[in-house]
Amino acid sequence: MAKAETPSALLARIAAVGGSGALAAGAVFLFIHYSAPDGHDVLDFARMLLVALSTFWIGWGASTAVLGLFAATPHRPWTDEMAPARGRTAILIPIYNEDPAPVFSRVAAMNASLVKLGLADRFDFAVLSDTTAMDVAAEEVVWFQRLLEATQGQGRMFYRRREANIGKKAGNIEDFVRRSGSAYDYAIILDADSLLEGSTMAEMVNRMEADPELGLLQTVPKIIGAQSLFGRVIQFCANYYGPTYSSGLALLQGREGPFWGHNAIVRMNAFAASCGLPVLSGKPPHGGHILSHDYVEAALLARNGWKVRLDPDLGGSYEEGPENLVEFAKRDRRWCQGNLQHRRLLMAPGFHMWNRFVFLQGIMSYLGSPLWLMFLIFSMLDASILTQPSYISMRLLPASVLAGWALLGGTFVLLTLPKFLIVLRGALTGENRRYGGTFKVIASVLAEIALSSLVAPVMLAIQTRSVFQVLFGLDGGWPATRRSESRVRLGQAWVATSWLVVAGSIGLVIVLALAPASLAWALPVAGPMILAPLVIAGSSRSNVSSDLFVTEQERSPSPAIRERQWILSSWMGESAKASLHMPAIPAGRTAQA
Repeated sequence: MAKAETPSALLARIAAVGGSGALAAGAVFLFIHYSAPDGHDVLDFARMLLVALSTFWIGWGASTAVLGLFAATPHRPWTDEMAPARGRTAILIPIYNEDPAPVFSRVAAMNASLVKLGLADRFDFAVLSDTTAMDVAAEEVVWFQRLLEATQGQGRMFYRRREANIGKKAGNIEDFVRRSGSAYDYAIILDADSLLEGSTMAEMVNRMEADPELGLLQTVPKIIGAQSLFGRVIQFCANYYGPTYSSGLALLQGREGPFWGHNAIVRMNAFAASCGLPVLSGKPPHGGHILSHDYVEAALLARNGWKVRLDPDLGGSYEEGPENLVEFAKRDRRWCQGNLQHRRLLMAPGFHMWNRFVFLQGIMSYLGSPLWLMFLIFSMLDASILTQPSYISMRLLPASVLAGWALLGGTFVLLTLPKFLIVLRGALTGENRRYGGTFKVIASVLAEIALSSLVAPVMLAIQTRSVFQVLFGLDGGWPATRRSESRVRLGQAWVATSWLVVAGSIGLVIVLALAPASLAWALPVAGPMILAPLVIAGSSRSNVSSDLFVTEQERSPSPAIRERQWILSSWMGESAKASLHMPAIPAGRTAQA
């Protein structure tokens, strides 16, 4: 049975929707004010609609940050992690064609953290492999045995590999829940690159036990381990901006919070009873198994009356991020396909209105790119000499170009103002000292904005292509993540983005020929597209100034991070001395002592 949302969440939602709506109305007013003074045609009205939609969703992100800055979000005092817990917890690590040594070293580090707290007997680890490459599967067996020897984890650590990875990651988790879920009260769901402190895992369990209505508790993972320029920028953003946006999101979501698919704990009986995912009719990309399963699972839990909560104050939760734009775009393509599948769930029975709105948000996060591109194209058409009474009129700056400048300027302010407000708060509270001081933080923020300005048009084009690929029935699948590969050579970048160079060049030629007055604001879009191979190759380099993008975990790594680094270096040192025998393992076989 659905329960009423908290008053603070309702007020936050009203404020965010109202603020975003006001910004959208202001953008439309600017457009009307600066565009054609002699009246508006059908093209103008189409652009007004595009402006309203795009500005609303950009404003929504800014509203979330403002809420995180100024709204009082609940920070729950930590319970005693040594307090006896009644339940047992499974820590689930789904893997798919991963380099096994880094994965199992994280398991060893998390186990060591629990052992030091005297809590190891409350937690079991289950590595759930969907690996399809037989050589990688053989290595997984070797490294699992190495894990058992290093941790003496027999009876608490398990490994199994599925023969067919039906349902991808969600199907992998479902398989465990169906086969072994009854043995556990809770499950901490991780990704292959996740790392949690033992005290964090204990606190997650204690908070679940303190609130019998809590079905899922999501932490806010901080990105660690980045080496390349691209990776370090993402790492800095997640660590420095992330807590503020997450606090705003937690306030907005209330008891219908998000699930990001990893670094979260679920109540096993609630998850098993609520989160059986439907298989959509038809073939991928429109049908089949739902790729963006996490938000659907959160909505299913809320539909059955369970709380789904985001606790930003839970520290000690980490993950790794992509090291180059190619890997980022590959992952983003999967998310695009999964989010667009949610359109088929918008009217599904029983979902809360907020969860439907979250589905719509996810859809718009990808439709926003083609909407902006359509606005740019329509504006260039409006400024084109084909629509002007004479070429002489093109000597003056068309009003539509002024409207474009005003809207682009407003968008830039919406995207950057929250960041500078976070810097200001950090200077006032002393938070910036954990990132090297305010001057280093300002330099990092300015450098991040510069790189983001180069990357944004590239991602706009990539996401637009992804949306059209999905609409035209091209299935992107679930490609394996190459976490250890960061450097992208210029030739590789050209192969990946030559279509972008061609599209940007053609677009620039068309602007020069038909709408030369629009060149000044077409260049910031077409220019980075033309330079995409250089941007990708350059940002994948690892020789980044140590004065930029400093994070707290780099300056003072947490115990689990240090433990994991020591374990991995020790293991890799041993593996260099010994030739590993790689025995075959039958698919579906469980390896345990």
